[in-house]
Amino acid sequence: MDWFGRAHIAFTHSPSPLTLQRRDGTSTDLLKVAEASTPPCQLNPLLFNGHLQTMWTAVKEHGPPIHYRRRVFDADHPTYHGTFTVDFAVDPHHDTDASLPPRTAHFSEEAFAGIGSDDSRPMLLVLHGLSGGSHEIYLRHAIAPLVMDGGNWDVCVVNARGCAQSKVTSGVLFNARATWDFRQVVKWARQTFPNRPLFGLGFSLGANILTNYVGEEGEGCLLKGAVAVGNPFDLEVSNKALQRTLLGKQVYSRVMGTNMKKLINTHKDAVSKYTNLDYDRIQKVTFLHEFDREVQTVTWGYPTENAYYRDASSSDAVLGIRIPFLAISALDDPIAVYDAIPFQEFTQNPYTVLLTTSLGGHLSWFEVGGGRWHPRPICNFLNTMATEINLDAIKPTANGSPHKTQFVTEFDPVRRKLKVLGR
Repeated sequence: MDWFGRAHIAFTHSPSPLTLQRRDGTSTDLLKVAEASTPPCQLNPLLFNGHLQTMWTAVKEHGPPIHYRRRVFDADHPTYHGTFTVDFAVDPHHDTDASLPPRTAHFSEEAFAGIGSDDSRPMLLVLHGLSGGSHEIYLRHAIAPLVMDGGNWDVCVVNARGCAQSKVTSGVLFNARATWDFRQVVKWARQTFPNRPLFGLGFSLGANILTNYVGEEGEGCLLKGAVAVGNPFDLEVSNKALQRTLLGKQVYSRVMGTNMKKLINTHKDAVSKYTNLDYDRIQKVTFLHEFDREVQTVTWGYPTENAYYRDASSSDAVLGIRIPFLAISALDDPIAVYDAIPFQEFTQNPYTVLLTTSLGGHLSWFEVGGGRWHPRPICNFLNTMATEINLDAIKPTANGSPHKTQFVTEFDPVRRKLKVLGR
């Protein structure tokens, strides 16, 4: 039982966690790094359950003043064409642009042309939650210790198409498994900063995308580590849970559906020009699953929203991960619900550790005084990996089933298919 906001912390992991070599020549493992990175979780006792924690996010506070420079990228994929934006955390500036979020201004062509570097500073690539962007307070809290007050990291946020006041320039919108823009930025970062260790961080929907990306890349992943926070994992389970309760449907699903509808309204002209979506039908949407029915199924060809949820879920992708991976979830999260967390998958993959707290809500973890707990395990884990661990000594292995079977088989965790190779 949790007393006065003191959350219980637990770790789900493989019986044989990934062995890691420290730079000083000693050995440790992924679980020990995760445990050492995780401080006690003492939250505001007045926000004593996931609903109160989550709803407290509506209380506006300024958050850390992260400044950004934006770059518009042209997608290099022939199918997923169009543009998307990336916001780079930079030193404070006084440039203003009313068309962009606060403290954000565009890079000049000259400045961006010279952005490349041979330095070995760690670099973090971030994905935000549904309909959010680089301006989100939970995100700025998480990256502030890495870039402010002597932090040595370079950080950039990949905005979902149309989010954070970015433009929609094609019929390719974003969805819960839209890994293509993030993949392009990872490849660009590897070419532009060849000596930097690259890491990933995702929140909520962005955590689902990040998990899918890392699982898809497998042993070829260019990231050296990743953290997924508040991942809904199994989207069908999460969405059915939202529809099952009064608060889930009438508060959370309604708010998310309304936010997505506002996003479409913001880009009405582009949506009408580049897509075959029925704008009038979208105006009748109330809940998130209704939005997905009217937008995601039409855009991508899914027969139902549940087919979309099953395809976009990242729970099986956990099995394909071959880099050090930490997931952080609150068991009382009313949006990324307990029943959707793939506990067994984490026990099967030594490259992964799941950190759960009994309290915290959805991307909340509010402490007394308004601070948040989640930046500390995130930054501790990332700093340890970047400064203490010999990243070059990590040798990913190919995928394989841990169980002996009657046939020679192979399970593809990304496509969720079992292939019979022979007898």
